[in-house]
Amino acid sequence: MYNTAQFAEANKPNLPSPTTHTRATSAGITVLPSDAALVSRADYILSIVPPRDAVATANRILDAFATADRTTSTHPLYFLDLNAIAPSTALSIAASIAARAPSIRFVDGGIIGGPPKPLPSPAAPTDDAPTASMDAATASSLLSWYRPSIPVSGPHAVAAAPLSGAHLAAVLRLKHLAATIGPASGLKASFAALTKGFYALAIQSYSTAAQLGVLPELQAQLAAAFPATRAAAERGLVHMPPKAYRWVGEMREINRAFADAGGWAPEANVFDGVAEVYRVVADETALGTAEGRREDVEGVVAGVVEGLRKERKN
Repeated sequence: MYNTAQFAEANKPNLPSPTTHTRATSAGITVLPSDAALVSRADYILSIVPPRDAVATANRILDAFATADRTTSTHPLYFLDLNAIAPSTALSIAASIAARAPSIRFVDGGIIGGPPKPLPSPAAPTDDAPTASMDAATASSLLSWYRPSIPVSGPHAVAAAPLSGAHLAAVLRLKHLAATIGPASGLKASFAALTKGFYALAIQSYSTAAQLGVLPELQAQLAAAFPATRAAAERGLVHMPPKAYRWVGEMREINRAFADAGGWAPEANVFDGVAEVYRVVADETALGTAEGRREDVEGVVAGVVEGLRKERKN
């Protein structure tokens, strides 16, 4: 999606599978052998892992930074935490970095939307379309891609970074919200609560209706009264199973965000329950596997019901 001659990409070691390794190298990503090699060569590190691994990943980078021989010492290392974590978790990571490696510049962020993909036809230029920081051909090519929104916050604006910062910010579609840490991760949590929280309600609603024998009637009632709601619910049901294991930790981070930043009391901590819904899908069903994947709503609901019954027996 961007010029790898301008951004020498470096992927973290210990890729989860040979397939992932092949996908990375075929995309022009340089896969480095260790965290130390990554820290030595990179100017920007983007942390995008399951939320449960966000703190451990930051600590790995800090451990590597302590002994790494950075060949880019004239430029500060930027650590962009783009994980679905609570503002308080982002603040704790920033505090660890400040204590152990104050020269690293921490950026709070989150990804809103799906992965990049080619568009059927180029999009019309918008106010945030990349132009000034890159050549016309690159700017034009980016309009042929869907790119998620990436809000960021903190005292270090990537667009002001000395080494191609404005270019990177434009390519990644970064939007700097504030000079404090927390607004970006909080925005991501607030957004995901409405989307993934809604899908969890759909999982419970549809699986309960199915066990009562009234799923077709529920679908008919939704189609008559709220057709867009039915369509959104069923899209979420079909697409969520492979992601459910990641969303367990994300829902807990949303819970933490609403408690710490939103001031909600423990009695209102509904997202611990939402995390449990996704845990059931991830741990008690095969829907997230290649063998157990279903592309139809009824198949997904049947898999959830089977998982619930299996869990009750145990």
